Amino acid sequence: MTRSSVPEAGYIDVPRLNIGASAGPGALPDSEEPFDAFHFSRKWLREQGLEGSKLSAITVEGDSMEPLLNDGDEILIDTAARPFRDGVHVVRLGDTLMVKRVAQAGAGRFSLLSQNLAYPPVDVAADEMEVIGRVVWKGGRI
Repeated sequence: MTRSSVPEAGYIDVPRLNIGASAGPGALPDSEEPFDAFHFSRKWLREQGLEGSKLSAITVEGDSMEPLLNDGDEILIDTAARPFRDGVHVVRLGDTLMVKRVAQAGAGRFSLLSQNLAYPPVDVAADEMEVIGRVVWKGGRI
């Protein structure tokens, strides 16, 4: 199917933000301004239970989430308000954005886990961390 034969109404623009989430020690966001967009099928998003207005794409920086997420991969973040469940999330610790596997670790505590075993787990209190959103898709070079 050529691009010209695909109706634009069937797609949603998801903003690509000029932000990196560190898969390492942490990154400070430069800006939250969109510089481009990915086009996702409305039908596919609906099938995934995702709402286009609650999505944004950012870049992974660092190697702590390898081999799941690599430096330079772009990830789709779902910021819709949902009950927390363990998984890969973008979180803010102070002014620092990180992408980590987040797991509940008991009363009011969470563990931030890296896929790369060279990085130890980080234990944080719930009030020290803000969950920005769940990672629901990734794209990158092979």
